[in-house]
Amino acid sequence: MALGSFPVKLEHRVAWGEMDAFGHVNNANYLRWFESARIAYFEKIAMSVGAGDVSPWVPILARATVDFRKPVTYPDTVTLEATVTRFGNSSFTMGYRATSASLGLCAEGEGVVVVLDGSGQKIVVPAALRAAVERLEG
Repeated sequence: MALGSFPVKLEHRVAWGEMDAFGHVNNANYLRWFESARIAYFEKIAMSVGAGDVSPWVPILARATVDFRKPVTYPDTVTLEATVTRFGNSSFTMGYRATSASLGLCAEGEGVVVVLDGSGQKIVVPAALRAAVERLEG
C-alpha cells in the first residue's frame, strides 16, 4: 500500500479578510483550508459528505495539528494538498500541506479522522473506505 502520495490538490486564492491585525493570514484559516482539502479528498473517493446524506458510517475529525513554516499574506495563491498516511482500527490519519506560490511550503498539518456508525459509536474502518483510499493513493 502506497499511502502518503498527496493525490488531492486544490488552489486557494488568499482573501484580504483572511489576514489579521499582524498583517498575515490568521492561523485559524489554515484549519479551514485543510478542511477544504479533506473534503476534496473525501469527494475524490466518492465518500458521502453532504448534510442529510444517509450513510452507514460517518467520518469525524478527532484531532488536528498545524505546523506553521512561513507567514502567508494577501495577495497570494496557496496550493492545498491532502493524503492519508496511516490506518488505525477505527481511524485514519491524514496529512496536509499548504504551499504558497511566492514562499514555498508555508504549513503542514495532520488530522485524525475517526469512523462512527449512525448512532455515534466508533467502528472498524470499513473495507470499502480503505480500498477507495488505496486506489486513490495508488
